[in-house]
Amino acid sequence: MMLAYHTAGNPGLGSYEASITAARYLSSARRIAAKFFGAASPEEIGFTMNATQAMSLILRGLFHEGDHVITSKAEHRAVLTPLLQCAKRGVELSFLPVDGKGQIVTGECRKLLRPNTKAVVLTHGSGVTGSMTDLAPVGAFCRENGLLLVVDAAQTAGVFPIDVQETGIDILVFSGHKGIMGPEGTGGAFIRKGIRVDNVLTGEPPDTPLPAAELLEAGTPNVMGIAGLSSAILYLRNTDMAKRHHREMSMAKNFLLRIVDIPGLTIYGDPGRPDGERLPILSLNVGQVKSGTLAELLWQEGAVCVRAGDLGCPMMQEAFGTAERGMVRFSFSDRTLEGEVDQAAEVLRMVAAETAGSRVSPED
Repeated sequence: MMLAYHTAGNPGLGSYEASITAARYLSSARRIAAKFFGAASPEEIGFTMNATQAMSLILRGLFHEGDHVITSKAEHRAVLTPLLQCAKRGVELSFLPVDGKGQIVTGECRKLLRPNTKAVVLTHGSGVTGSMTDLAPVGAFCRENGLLLVVDAAQTAGVFPIDVQETGIDILVFSGHKGIMGPEGTGGAFIRKGIRVDNVLTGEPPDTPLPAAELLEAGTPNVMGIAGLSSAILYLRNTDMAKRHHREMSMAKNFLLRIVDIPGLTIYGDPGRPDGERLPILSLNVGQVKSGTLAELLWQEGAVCVRAGDLGCPMMQEAFGTAERGMVRFSFSDRTLEGEVDQAAEVLRMVAAETAGSRVSPED
């Protein structure tokens, strides 16, 4: 990434060395990402500043008045917002429910199928419960009925191997700074060749399907960030991802064992699922304390960093009855130390004792 910072210019604007170097960085990054996700061609990879941007550009360009889309109540706001915008233009939406543990009930896809159904849009892994979506039967359902399968892999890319050909994924959106461990401000998408998506950036519907780069990229690209992203992917390709994930899950399970007996503790999702079906996160509440209060106290009392609120998934919060108070999410990586797990558990236990019976928020 730093080499690109010192050597790359603006690609495609001249035949001088810095411009050519930048173009080579982009071309190399597309090849590396295409191989990582099992794409047939580098032309099927486009880069954006994050998964949210990629999802917005794709969904708003993919669906038109009269189309019907099946999605779920587990989706992130990055998916819900553009879909709801599409609904204002005459796109019909149906939502798969989640069960009591927040798992998407994908078996109800057939019940929601209509003659005008165009696609199924689903998250691969929940940033609320950590539960994975089994995409294999959904992919088979889509192929059987001539539907597109659009997958939000923001939480799972780099954590689990994803092969778009084997799974039958037509569009895959990924984040660069999460499981892939690339720089912030990077992300992108795989768009299968031949899928027609309007170019939202230019506002012009294409005469023929455009390559992913033309749909998602305009102006001067983030060459340094994309170079860092491709380096992170190369690192992952030489890493035992299963071993890495096992260590992450060990940290999450050790944390759970240390806090499970805290009075008033509520854990959301199904932390007992096998490692291969879960992300290394744990969302919880303690007593009646609002999530913002709990998160603030965790930082103040022990420098514990967590995310609080609706976690970007408002419909999931409604399903759990936590729309008003939200949740607190603890996330673990292969860089998390056992001492940090112990400290987080001890601080949570202390804060829980201090706030027993409280329901105030920092604004109150």
